[in-house]
Amino acid sequence: MNKKLINFEEYLKKDINAHINCCENILKDHLKQIVTAAKTIIGSLNSGGTVFWCGNGGSASDSQHLNAELIGRFEKDRAPLKSIALTTDTSVITSLSNDYSYDLVFKRQLQALAKKGDVLIAITTSGKSKNIINVLKEAKEKKIKTISFLGKDGGEAKDFSDIKIIVPSDSTARIQEMHIMIGQMICSLVEKDIF
Repeated sequence: MNKKLINFEEYLKKDINAHINCCENILKDHLKQIVTAAKTIIGSLNSGGTVFWCGNGGSASDSQHLNAELIGRFEKDRAPLKSIALTTDTSVITSLSNDYSYDLVFKRQLQALAKKGDVLIAITTSGKSKNIINVLKEAKEKKIKTISFLGKDGGEAKDFSDIKIIVPSDSTARIQEMHIMIGQMICSLVEKDIF
């Protein structure tokens, strides 16, 4: 078999440069939104509010990861912060998907658990996921502040988000890299301010 050799180093350089370009975009265009998001979360937590996280696939993993940063520790030992990932209860997610629709898995949980003064953080690379759109609409109904980590052009989700941080890339991998970076930056600011 005559297989074409792939230049791995060239592929890596291309991906690393794309990552650097995304980082430069965040630095140039999104610092204000990141600070505003952190201040919104700090205000909610200081008033007894809860931070809710959601996303699908890799964004579900990011939701759980960032949720754990608030409940556990980020850079220092300190008291836990009120945070819930809506992506973790498989019994709720599967029953809602089966009995209602997967489009409602986050909305129904927010209806049951959240109150005015809480914060919802929705993570989606496309901004088109119906379950994300529905939970953002529900948050608006309940007067819950919304923060969205988005990709591409932000999709429909940007229209229902109070604070939108859009990574203008078509690469899901690059978008997800920025989302976890931004999330960890926010967790760091929250922890530094509260403690």
